[in-house]
Amino acid sequence: MITPLLSLVGGFILLIKGADWLVEGASSIARRIGVSDLVIGLTVVSFGTSAPELIVNIVASFQGSADIAIGNIVGSNISNTLLILGISALIAPLAVQRSTVLKEIPLMLLASLTLLIMANDSIVDGYQLSELSRSDGLAFLGFFIIFIYYTFGLASLKQEDGHTKETKPIWLALVMFIVGLIGLGVGGNWAVNGATAIALSLGISEALVGLTIVAVGTSLPELAASSVAAYKGNTDIAVGNVVGSNIFNIFWILGLSAVIKPLPFQPAINADLLVVVASAILLFFLVHNGQLHRRLFVWWKQERDYIIRKWEGAVLLLCYVTYIAYIVWRDMQ
Repeated sequence: MITPLLSLVGGFILLIKGADWLVEGASSIARRIGVSDLVIGLTVVSFGTSAPELIVNIVASFQGSADIAIGNIVGSNISNTLLILGISALIAPLAVQRSTVLKEIPLMLLASLTLLIMANDSIVDGYQLSELSRSDGLAFLGFFIIFIYYTFGLASLKQEDGHTKETKPIWLALVMFIVGLIGLGVGGNWAVNGATAIALSLGISEALVGLTIVAVGTSLPELAASSVAAYKGNTDIAVGNVVGSNIFNIFWILGLSAVIKPLPFQPAINADLLVVVASAILLFFLVHNGQLHRRLFVWWKQERDYIIRKWEGAVLLLCYVTYIAYIVWRDMQ
């Protein structure tokens, strides 16, 4: 028990410190090259924190483990939206840029709906079996290229807040970013291995461990990065990281996985896919609820129209706890 416990504690320490350096480095790089924190969060940070999902899915695809490949992405997107944004908003209210509300979050919802439709060949087309085929994977990769092209268009836009922050030398920012990214990867691996070993030693089933600890484990880098970003006031990175990671997970990682090898789809996962779609819709509603709140109750204050408040973060977190309770109940049936 001592070794898994040390692995768990050491993993969380690496995650926290790695996230701290990653956010600091990414923010400094963004300011040095003249792009917004939002763009860095949507692309560089999202790509880095999605590395665990990418590695798991590539290995699963080559091994023909379709349930792991699809379940990993579905579980990660649910935890990204409900758990990570929920915790981040509890740390500090998350001001959301207008472009994120009107473009990136709807694109995340589109990705979720596209996955739901493409995975259900038996329902949509009447086929005997459902799968994510290579053509589906290529379509996902096409959407991903469009998303990357869109983010390049944001690169020249200035941040909406316009305030000046301390900027580190570019070489130091790059070192901090790279070391932070490595720390996230190693720390996440240690934390998952330690938590899994402890859970199994306590008699918790391996299936339930996979649905909970491992699913959250691949999202630990996003959790660490977004939480630290929220604490430091880099809300664009906190929100952009989650939204960007969800888009990356479906269009890039699942697209690449399906191109490597077609992924048979089990209809039982539809319930979880519906949770992915519902969580994206809930996020869209909560962000707009901030605009309604300002216009009705605090119209005299200079407050951002789009913001995820602490109580709304609590709502997201409560939804995640409810989902976990559901899958625990489902596993016991």
